[in-house]
Amino acid sequence: MAEEPTCVLSLAGFDPSGGAGLLADIKTFEQHKVYGLSISTANTLQTENKFYSVEWEKTESVLNAVNVMLSSYSIQVIKIGIVPSFEYLSQLVNHIKNKNSEIKIVVDPIIRSSTGFDFQKTINKKELISVFKNIYLITPNMQEALLLTNTADSKEAAKQLSEHCNVLLKGGHNEKEIGVDYLYTNGDCIELKPTLNNLSAKHGSGCVLSAAIVSNL
Repeated sequence: MAEEPTCVLSLAGFDPSGGAGLLADIKTFEQHKVYGLSISTANTLQTENKFYSVEWEKTESVLNAVNVMLSSYSIQVIKIGIVPSFEYLSQLVNHIKNKNSEIKIVVDPIIRSSTGFDFQKTINKKELISVFKNIYLITPNMQEALLLTNTADSKEAAKQLSEHCNVLLKGGHNEKEIGVDYLYTNGDCIELKPTLNNLSAKHGSGCVLSAAIVSNL
């Protein structure tokens, strides 16, 4: 009898250029030898250089799709990418946890695209904290960490966020320490230095990283 594949699920946006979102996630899952499932939270029109538009999927449609996937496959980890609001995120997270409290949820809190489009205009800090308590890991870059808190220091922001869930602070935007990430977990901060020197910007790099993490959880 064939061994049942390890299944992971991505809830993210569709990027027709393939650099970010669901297509990037599925390609990453494939590389890490897990069976990737996907549900679209948004249809975007973008390239690696420019963002044109976004059409959000209704919460009800996404939740119905989640029900089908959870009832049809043994899913251990779920990744959530772009969403229009933290209220939307809260509904997704609460619904998933009510269905299966053991599922680990990883959130890539994409607030602004690499090409400068703002996905979320306002952030309710109290609502954010209530959501993060049910999340296993968030993977903000430095700017996102600052936007999610009331501090001007990204490391302090990550530390504050880690009071509610594990935090991987991505260092791709750190001009002083390019590519150096910081993992905040169980009250500790672990520095993760890159092994490559020729680092360059890539559209959708955050999607690929979070999908790789999900694959290995």
